[in-house]
Amino acid sequence: MPSFRIIVVEHTEGPKTGSIVEKVGTYNPKSKEKKLETERIKYWISVGARPSPTVHNMLVSEKIISGKKINVLPRKSPPKVEEGDKAKAKAETASAGEAAKESSAEEKAEEVTAAPAEVEEEKETAAAEKTAQ
Repeated sequence: MPSFRIIVVEHTEGPKTGSIVEKVGTYNPKSKEKKLETERIKYWISVGARPSPTVHNMLVSEKIISGKKINVLPRKSPPKVEEGDKAKAKAETASAGEAAKESSAEEKAEEVTAAPAEVEEEKETAAAEKTAQ
């Protein structure tokens, strides 16, 4: 028969160490019976205790605390890629990377060719200003 205690522990201790600060409730998942000490739970939360995500959801559903429920289910892992698919994915990313390198190299070449022309124009205007003075 499964049965769970709702307890308060120090943040440096684990829940299985047996060194609890206070027992604030019980939960029986078979009969869905919950016995919670509302005042003590509110006190511990007010002094900085943080409930685990599962207990947080239980407290929200019992309307002891307000807020949204937290998703406690594990995240779905990305689909596994087979060896042949890995090679295709690497080839696609490599070709995309090369295309990006080529386009950035072309942009740099355009900048380099434009820059000397601008520098020459600045030199000419500076020389013209000196002769005018």
